[in-house]
Formats: sequence, C-alpha cells, structure tokens
Amino acid sequence: MTVIAGPADSVLRPYRIPADGLYEGPRVLRRTPDGWEDRPYELFEVVPQAATIGAEIRGLDLSRPVSAALRAELNRALLEWKVLFFRGQHLTSGAQREFARNWGELETNPLLAAGDAGDVVRFDKAAGGVPTFENVWHTDVTFRERPALGAVLQLREVPPAGGDTMWADMAAAYDNLAPEIKERIDGARAVHDYLPGFARFYSTAQLAPFQGEFPPVEHPVVRRHPETGRRMLFVNASFTTRIVGLEEAESDRLLRLLYQQAQVPEFQVRFRWRAGDIAFWDNRATQHYAVNDYAPHRRVAERVAIAGDRPY
Repeated sequence: MTVIAGPADSVLRPYRIPADGLYEGPRVLRRTPDGWEDRPYELFEVVPQAATIGAEIRGLDLSRPVSAALRAELNRALLEWKVLFFRGQHLTSGAQREFARNWGELETNPLLAAGDAGDVVRFDKAAGGVPTFENVWHTDVTFRERPALGAVLQLREVPPAGGDTMWADMAAAYDNLAPEIKERIDGARAVHDYLPGFARFYSTAQLAPFQGEFPPVEHPVVRRHPETGRRMLFVNASFTTRIVGLEEAESDRLLRLLYQQAQVPEFQVRFRWRAGDIAFWDNRATQHYAVNDYAPHRRVAERVAIAGDRPY
C-alpha cells in the first residue's frame, strides 16, 4: 500500500511508502484456530519455543511403540505447534521410519539421495560440498499432486556451530496479509513444478527422466488444513512458478509479496541441533529453511516423509 501525505499537511513534507513493502506494526499471532479448545497434555511435557510455532516435547522415548492415546496427544500437539522437537533420541533409521508410520504411508523421493531404505532421504553435506537444498524458504514436494503430510528429520552429525533449521507458520502468514491481498488470492490457484527447485543443482540429464513422473500441478494459493480447517498460504519460492490467470509480470509481483510472508520473524521458530535430535513438522502448515552457514564442517541428516492428501 502507498501512503502519501495530503497537501493540507503543513507540518510534514510529502512522503510515500513504496508499494508492496513489508508491513510494519503489530502482528496477529494466533497459535490455533478460533474456537480451538486448549487442553492440558497428560503423557508428555510441552515447552513452547515461539509464539505460534515450535514446541519441544519432553519425557518421551521415540524408539518405543506409540500407543493410540500417545499418537492422539502428539497429533494434537503437532496441529497446535506445527513443528515438534525431541532432544537426544538417537533413533536407528528403522525406528525413525516406524515412528513416522504412525501418521501414514511413507513417501519415496527419487530426486534425493537415499539412506539405508528407499523411504529414507539422506542429506550428507561434507566439507566443501555444494550447498544444495538449503538457503531457501520452501514447503516439501508441493510439485506432487499430494504433497507430504509431514516429515521426521534426525541429525546424525552436527557441525560445531551453525546448521540450524527454521520453520515458518503459514497460517500466521495468511492471517497477516492485507485485506486487499486476501481478496485477490481468494480462490486463486498456482502452478507448482519440481524443475525450478532442482535445476539449481542438477543437470538436464539428471532432471529429464522425471518430467513424466512429475508434471506441473495446480494447488490453491490458500489451502485449508484438512484437520483444523484453518486457512494457510500455500505458495513457495522453490516450486511455485505462476498464479493461474494472471499475466507473468503481475503473477511474479504477487508471488514475491506472498513469499515475503515466510520471512517475518514473528511467524518463525529456529532450532539449534544436537546429534540425535528429531524434528517432526506439519508440511501442510509450514515452510522451512535449512541454514548453510557451517562450512567447512560436515552436517548429516536423515528424513522420512509421510504421504499427504490433495490440497483444497
């Protein structure tokens, strides 16, 4: 929005705020939807890490079987906090997979390096390696018709400093859009494609075989959470290429404005890893950013993703 001092103003010189700048002022910080019932947790301790997103879960050993009651409480915590942190778990790949399976079928990703099973992705960043899949806000695999429900990430090897991961609450990001922007994107759809996100690191020969498996798909710009009903911004800089029905310049300008919402600190949580830590996030409701600031040290992580539903 552009603001210009009126000609009748005899005190201040004329001024303007450039259009599409980030909003400056108080934020609306709702952790849960209107009408949500806050209830105490009985099976573990929840330690909030930020206003609307991120909580450390204490008092659990994730290598042990998850009962129906525990699964229900953890799922409620995931819906309320969007990303859950578990310190010092040191799970085997098998135990990590078994924990994730409590939320559904596991997803494979042929574009990423596998660990000791096809549904385990391994990120091994050796000293001096190419900084792939880092330093960009994104939601995982939105180029799929059914993007991942969530992911369980464990750090196997942690650099002495740096290598944090950040998450952003995309419901808060939507809540704080200007009314005129909400009106523009209500009912809008956007195209998502794997090529922009992977072409930065992979050759044409590596990417070409997957064009048939992953054609461009359309998703709503604003999706509703299938469990809470909350509206969330659902575009990201890695995979969203254009808004359907808009001219290229207009689409690019609007997408840049929407991408900026993930960068607001009040909507974020930042996690400093230790070896054996686990993060479990709701991929439907968040974006994340892996910070590549740890050279020349090594960072090794393994991720298991849970298959999701079609956004609406």
